[in-house]
Amino acid sequence: MTGFSLRSFISLLIIAFLVLSETCNARRGRQITTSSTSLYKKKGSKMLTNSPSKGYSATTFNVRDYGAKGDGKSDDTKAFEAAWTAACKVEASTMLVPSEYVFLLGPISFSGPYCQHNILFQLDGTIIAPADAEAWGSGFLQWLDFTKLVGITIKGSGKIDGNGAVWWHDTPFGDPTEEESKLIIPSNNTMQTSLPIPLNSSLGGRMPGIKPTALRFYGSSNVTVTGITSQNSPQCHLKFDNCIGVSVYNFSVSSPGDSPNTDGIHLQNSKDILIRSSNVSCGDDCISIQTGCSNVYIHNINCGPGHGISIGGLGKDNTKACVSNVTVKDIIMHNTMNGIRIKTWQGGSGSVHGLMFSNIQVYEVQIPIVIDQFYCDKSKCPNQTSAVALSEINYEKITGTYTVKPVHLACSDSMPCVDVTLTDIQLKPLQEQYHMYEPYCWQTFGELYTPTVPPIQCLQVGKPSSSTTQANYGQC
Repeated sequence: MTGFSLRSFISLLIIAFLVLSETCNARRGRQITTSSTSLYKKKGSKMLTNSPSKGYSATTFNVRDYGAKGDGKSDDTKAFEAAWTAACKVEASTMLVPSEYVFLLGPISFSGPYCQHNILFQLDGTIIAPADAEAWGSGFLQWLDFTKLVGITIKGSGKIDGNGAVWWHDTPFGDPTEEESKLIIPSNNTMQTSLPIPLNSSLGGRMPGIKPTALRFYGSSNVTVTGITSQNSPQCHLKFDNCIGVSVYNFSVSSPGDSPNTDGIHLQNSKDILIRSSNVSCGDDCISIQTGCSNVYIHNINCGPGHGISIGGLGKDNTKACVSNVTVKDIIMHNTMNGIRIKTWQGGSGSVHGLMFSNIQVYEVQIPIVIDQFYCDKSKCPNQTSAVALSEINYEKITGTYTVKPVHLACSDSMPCVDVTLTDIQLKPLQEQYHMYEPYCWQTFGELYTPTVPPIQCLQVGKPSSSTTQANYGQC
């Protein structure tokens, strides 16, 4: 009886072990089956497009895996949208635009706000815009639009090509032009006045009157753009609107000097901005700083051709404008219309203060230092008394050559510029034998901390007898 019980007990143990082994294997089999089949549709279907490319991690989403052809002719917009939708769901994911391909994209939005944070848009290939009018419909304000994202980065060795030539001359009569003849017309009156001949798009038909910005970031924080090149944008190349925490470095802009309204980098309603170590060649401002900007630091920029680095225009259509704490230093400008410029419309309000322009080298620049509170982008603007208040503007170590006038400081009659300081200004005419304009100042108050070349005797020392600039500070 005892022996039978022992044998029975051993048999039961063996049976139990076999049952447990089969159960575990079955569970493992279900797990493997589930994992495998999740990558496939039903039998006979293609593999789902969320599988990573060979050699890439599961968090990398290659646009080629989503149907992008990259032949420069096929419309890859939907493939990019699909890749972004997948990348958007994964924190710290990478959307890959591979090198050696040219991707044709129509207007597209890479948007949040429900995307995960810290997405990398790795741009190593080339993205080009359509050159036919049909692709743009009645017009778009943006071409590549990134909105409401946190920690978004665009980096790589790739290019964004806006195919701007079909836009620049197609609708020349509707674009505002800078009426600065009072500042820059040479004494021999040699200035081109003819408008360019309108062109049609490559596939026939006129392009829309609304020209898109090539690359815009809106309502985003911790934004980085580095390594890439933007060329031939229909209008502005890179814009930041309502952004906080922006870093742009090793970035290049390339458009002809006569391409209209092609600002390099445009800032508005944004703060905590760093722009450095970049090259900008365009047909408008290399960097434009508009209302709502504060804590902006710009250094080590090569600018030209273009219109220089500008704050404004501000106060258009009697609006309030606020800009503060801007530093621009270690800049090289060559063959630009202006060097450092502040421009405001008559009739505006608000204030601009806390500006430092330091170590600016200019070569063949028409007017290196400009304040223009009578800015007008059309043939005539009405005289108005109110103005944006300008103060605490510091210029130091501005050196090089000019072709028209060294300094033009035209401030408002009712709102004079105050606390303008000039230190170590050394500006010489490019050609001594030609007549050049003398430095010009109007209602500009401040200090000359060192002798200047040429002498800027028109600056009024001290403060105006009566000024309302402090009242305008409160509006910001």
